[in-house]
Amino acid sequence: MGANIEEAYAGFSKPDFTHSMNIARKEARETAYWLKLLKDSGILADVDLPESARECNELVSILTAIVKTSQTRP
Repeated sequence: MGANIEEAYAGFSKPDFTHSMNIARKEARETAYWLKLLKDSGILADVDLPESARECNELVSILTAIVKTSQTRP
């Protein structure tokens, strides 16, 4: 996610920025998926997965808002 966000800020155009932020959003959603699998499997019982999942979902929401805003503003 972080690398895609950095790439977005270095984008050559607004569509380039939006594209990179959208990729970061997809990566955040994938991370949420993997965290859910880890929680359900019990593999990482010692890690605070619910807090990590909550933070990941917040990132998805933030990145979604950024993508939507960048698509609607001129």
